[in-house]
Amino acid sequence: MPRDNCGRCSILYVSDVSSVYILGVRVDRVTFQQTLALIETFIAQGTPHQIVTVNPEFVMLAQRNPTFRQVINQSALALPDGIGVWWASRYLGCPVPERVPGVDLVVRLAQLSAHKGYRMYFLGAMPGVAARAAAVLQARFPGAVVAGSYSGSPRLEENTALVERIRAKDPDILFVAFGAPAQDLWIARNLETLSVPVCMGVGGSFDYIAGVRPLAPQWMRNLGLEWLYRLITQPWRWRRMLALPLFVWYVCWSRWNRKNHRLVNHSLHL
Repeated sequence: MPRDNCGRCSILYVSDVSSVYILGVRVDRVTFQQTLALIETFIAQGTPHQIVTVNPEFVMLAQRNPTFRQVINQSALALPDGIGVWWASRYLGCPVPERVPGVDLVVRLAQLSAHKGYRMYFLGAMPGVAARAAAVLQARFPGAVVAGSYSGSPRLEENTALVERIRAKDPDILFVAFGAPAQDLWIARNLETLSVPVCMGVGGSFDYIAGVRPLAPQWMRNLGLEWLYRLITQPWRWRRMLALPLFVWYVCWSRWNRKNHRLVNHSLHL
């Protein structure tokens, strides 16, 4: 696969999709519409594909979890979810065209299900939340097909029964809300056995869709301030919020270090 380099970050071209690497973690440079088109292609192909929604917390987790980093980098799609990832791509000179938030993608796929008949399975979250989220989407998009829902867990002792439960429903799309990195590692471990065309980790999306947690106002989402809204409404998450300033510091340091390295190399060749 051909590579290009825009000076500040590497780009890997796969088919018609280019990917930037931020602190060694892949992020695909796709629009929302491109994402939907690719997912339809995955479903038409019928072979299993894993989708991850990359945000600063993912990137920082991947720094100390090489297995998680490998799962992201080998996924079929690594979507630019968080505002921090969107900013970093621009700061490094290889911008992603727009954000593709996981919760918005779940909603759009439910709308697509209503038109195309795609079968969706909702896995994870607290008991009852997945079913409630599915019901909300069916009410919003009459005709959306819900193959099933189950809270479950990523525990190894539950793995075989859980995979069999999902396979019996034969979904086209599997949403997994176990939280990162558990959801993404679970999908990677079971991807081939599940044989579901599209498997996607969705974090807390079910909670927002079901109304268990409030979604940030649209104006804050447009400005990429969901993190601030979560901090205000869920102050106990402050430790997790530390991932964002740490991410910014690491990205800035990475760019500064790369710039100095180039200067040193240039001086050595003078």
